[in-house]
Amino acid sequence: MIEITPRIAISEDEIELAFVRASGPGGQNVNKVSSAVQLRFDAAGSPNLPEGVKNRLVRLAGKRMTQGGVIIIQAQRFRTQERNREDALERLVELIRSATIVAPIRRPTRPTLGSKERRLATKERRGEVKSLRRDKPQAD
Repeated sequence: MIEITPRIAISEDEIELAFVRASGPGGQNVNKVSSAVQLRFDAAGSPNLPEGVKNRLVRLAGKRMTQGGVIIIQAQRFRTQERNREDALERLVELIRSATIVAPIRRPTRPTLGSKERRLATKERRGEVKSLRRDKPQAD
């Protein structure tokens, strides 16, 4: 089990890893070894994720999530399979962890009397500056 938060953990069976050839540094080794990792996690079908987390994941994952609700993470930052695998898992855990945070509901507030007065005073000063620019006396 991979622990996301103290209350949420996902099973390693839910994660599917595929190793593919990576681009980038590595010389001839790049052409021979499949060191890049493609991680697939079916977030929509996961029994371990609460419904609210799944909904926030859709928004946070963006283009990394397919229409079927599968999150795909590509990791090819490192030259070794093992480090890329760890990197992909860390990124998945971080993505799910960020989806567990519920944003507070914003309650609109009315501006205070002081803030209204300051705004109007600033507008008045600005208007004076502009009118002084406009009303230049003509030199004879």
